[in-house]
Amino acid sequence: MTINGLAAETRWTDATDQAELVASGQVTAAELTQAAIERIEALNPALNAVVMEWFDQARETAASAEGLPAGPFRGVPFLLKDFMAACAGRPMSNGNHRLRDLAPVSPADSTLVRRFREAGLVIAGRTNTPEFAAQPTTEPRAWGATRNPWHPGHSTGGSSGGAAAAVAAGMVPVAHASDGSGSIRIPAACCGVVGLKPSRGRISAGPFGDEAGPGVELCVSRTVRDTAAMLDAVHGPGVGDLVVAPAPRRPYTRELGADPAPLRIGLLDRTPAGDPVHPDCERAVREAAHLLEDLGHHVESAYPAALADAEAGDRIALAAAAPMAGSFRQLADALGRDLTEEDMEPVSWARYQKARRTSAVEYAQALAVCARFRRGVQQWWADGHDLLLTPTTALPAAPIGSFPDDLDTVDSLTAGYIAFTRPFNITGQPAISVPLSWNEDGLPIGVQLVAAHGREDVLLSVAAQLERARPWAHRTVPLLEPSNVS
Repeated sequence: MTINGLAAETRWTDATDQAELVASGQVTAAELTQAAIERIEALNPALNAVVMEWFDQARETAASAEGLPAGPFRGVPFLLKDFMAACAGRPMSNGNHRLRDLAPVSPADSTLVRRFREAGLVIAGRTNTPEFAAQPTTEPRAWGATRNPWHPGHSTGGSSGGAAAAVAAGMVPVAHASDGSGSIRIPAACCGVVGLKPSRGRISAGPFGDEAGPGVELCVSRTVRDTAAMLDAVHGPGVGDLVVAPAPRRPYTRELGADPAPLRIGLLDRTPAGDPVHPDCERAVREAAHLLEDLGHHVESAYPAALADAEAGDRIALAAAAPMAGSFRQLADALGRDLTEEDMEPVSWARYQKARRTSAVEYAQALAVCARFRRGVQQWWADGHDLLLTPTTALPAAPIGSFPDDLDTVDSLTAGYIAFTRPFNITGQPAISVPLSWNEDGLPIGVQLVAAHGREDVLLSVAAQLERARPWAHRTVPLLEPSNVS
C-alpha cells in the first residue's frame, strides 16, 4: 500500500488538530479531504471498513465555501455508519443485502446528520455494520467482514465495527457510531479507540427515531478531546423529543483541562452474574483501578446490586431487541411485500420469527421490568458513588468467523460482549470505553467507566485524566508500521 504526502502527515492527527490546520490556512479542506480519500483507498482493501464511497460529493463539499459551514470541525473528513444515520439523497443498507441492492435513498438528513454538517464535517461515505446492527461483530454477508487493524484475523467488534476500524487505521480521525447494547463501546474496545455512549436524551433521534429507546448515537475517535468537542457540537434536544437530558453546566471541552476532585469509584471485575471474565480483561480493569488510585481517586469493590438481577435478564433482552422490529418493518416497506427467509441472514430471520411470537403484553411487562431495573441501578449513584469501573467486554476481540448461523449460539457468544454494556442502554446512563491496555497478541482491551444520568462531564474529565497518565493516541497499528507502508 502507498500513503504519501499530506495523507501520511495527517494520518494520526486528531480531528481537533485537523480543523486547526484548515482554520489556520496551513491546508485547505479540499486537501484534507483528498488525503483521507487516499488513505481509505490504500487501506480499505485490507480492512473493508468503508462500504459506500461518496468521494466525488465529499470533494465538491470540501471545495465549496457555501457547502462547508464554519463549525468547529470545518473541513474534517468524516464517515457515517451504515445504520441509524439518514443522509438526504444517499442510501443506507443496515447491513442487509436486499437494501444494499435496492439502495433506497433517505428523503432528508436526520437531526444528528444535519448537525454533523453544521459542524463543518465532510461526509465521505458509510462504514460497515452487521445486519441490522444486531451482533457484536461486523461480518455482514451483504458487505463481508471488517478486519481489525491491530490483528486482521480478528473481529472489530460491532455493531460500529467499520467506524472503529476506520478511525483506528487513521482513515479518518473520527466517525459516526451508534449504540443499542454496546455498539459504540464494544468496537471501541476491540479497536483501541475512544467510544462514548451518551445519556439517553442527550442526542436527538429526530425526525425518524425515538430517543426514549435504548439506542443512542455519537462517534468513535482517537482522543477524548475529539469526543468532547463532538458532543459539544451535536448535543441538545430536537423538535418533538420525548426524553431530554439535563443541559451541561459548561462546554464539555472545558472539563478536560484540570484533574477532577477525588471521586468515589466502584470496581466490578466479574460479570454482574458473578462469572469470571477473560484474564486479559480482568488484568486491564485492575490496572485501570490502580491507575485511578494513583491519580487520587478512591476505588472500592462495589457495584449496583440491581445489575445482578437474573430474573430481569430475559425481559431486558426482549426490550433491548425490540428496536429491531423497526428494521424489519423498514425492509418490508422497501420491498413492498411480506418478508421471507431469503431476505436476511439466518440469525436475523430467527430473531424476526421470535419477534413475531412476542405479544404486546409480554413487551409491556418487559418495559415495566426495565423501569424497575433502571431505578434500582441508578440508586447506587444517588447513594454516593461517582463512577463505576468495569471491563468494556468480558472477552477480547473474537477471531473472524466465530459467530455461526445459529441464534442460540450467537446469543451465548454475544453475552460475553454485552454483559457490561447493555445494562446502561436500559438505564440510559452515559458510559465510555477507553483503550488503556493491549494483550500479548497485540489486541486492544478496553475498560469502561459509567456515570450517573446526565453526567458526561464527569466521564470526560476522568477519561482525559487517564489519557494524560497513560496516552494511547500515539500507538500505530501494525498494518501501518513503516515497514508495511511505502
